[in-house]
Amino acid sequence: MRRGTAPAPAARALRAESPDLVQRLEFDFELDAGRTLGRVGGKGRLGPVLYDGPAIWRAADTPDGEATLRITRLSRTAEICAWGPGAEAAAERVPALLGAHDDPSALVPQDAVVAGWVRRWPARRLTATGTIWEHVVPTVCGQKVPGLNAKNSWQGILRRWGRQPPGPAPSTLRLPPMAELMASFAYHEFHRFDIERRRAEAIIAFARRAATLERLAHCPPEQARKRLQAIRGIGPWTASIVVLLCHGDPDSVIIGDYQIPSYVTWHLSGERRGDDDRMLELLEPYRGQRARVQALAKSAGPPPRHGPRMPLQDLQHR
Repeated sequence: MRRGTAPAPAARALRAESPDLVQRLEFDFELDAGRTLGRVGGKGRLGPVLYDGPAIWRAADTPDGEATLRITRLSRTAEICAWGPGAEAAAERVPALLGAHDDPSALVPQDAVVAGWVRRWPARRLTATGTIWEHVVPTVCGQKVPGLNAKNSWQGILRRWGRQPPGPAPSTLRLPPMAELMASFAYHEFHRFDIERRRAEAIIAFARRAATLERLAHCPPEQARKRLQAIRGIGPWTASIVVLLCHGDPDSVIIGDYQIPSYVTWHLSGERRGDDDRMLELLEPYRGQRARVQALAKSAGPPPRHGPRMPLQDLQHR
């Protein structure tokens, strides 16, 4: 990957829209033209990731402060404009965001189904944000509730406590709430967003240790998952998703999900309904790449639906 950097002038006379940093990155692989960052940012219109044609808008916190990125992809090139005190630090994370750390060829198909997926999506790479806290709240919002419940809760939190990022960002781009703010709340503050006491207390407990837990971004994935699960209310499902997004770990297999086991069992064995045990059995030949296979199974589509959907829940008074 070749890198060219042209810092924008810092004179205050320049318009606020002028980027603090401009870069051009060249990669040795074709950049995915789709939703490259996957689950990063959670569900809904507001969030820290927005797609605008070939451009990705990304709001992020860095050790140097807040930042906004606009990453424009074209074949093997990415043009980056960055705003805010964290512009340089955020720009340094772009190669990992676009999958430069990842090696899709490490997935060696053991059956015709996976071989077909690899042919169909040869450029599919895992993103790695290098951050922990930003993934915790949207993921906890999704614990044991339907996706629409999770989306509505996360969007409500962003409307109430999300932050405007620096620069000429789109109006729907938001930085996640500050951990220090969330740590100061009582659990009932979350009831307005249909989040019951159990999930609210998980968010608060994590927020109170967020500064320390952010260091897990630099730990091996297995160690990070184990440490995350030591926090009250953070189980294997939440820890695996957070580490998958933070580290881009291809083996951060998601267990405890309502739907994913059935996606895997349907495509790999023709079984409409699956549980974690059966899913893990089928994924065992892909140890080291199990999360990648899970993601491909979801992209391939759901099994035929013959049962009820997970019901929406009203949790405001719990």
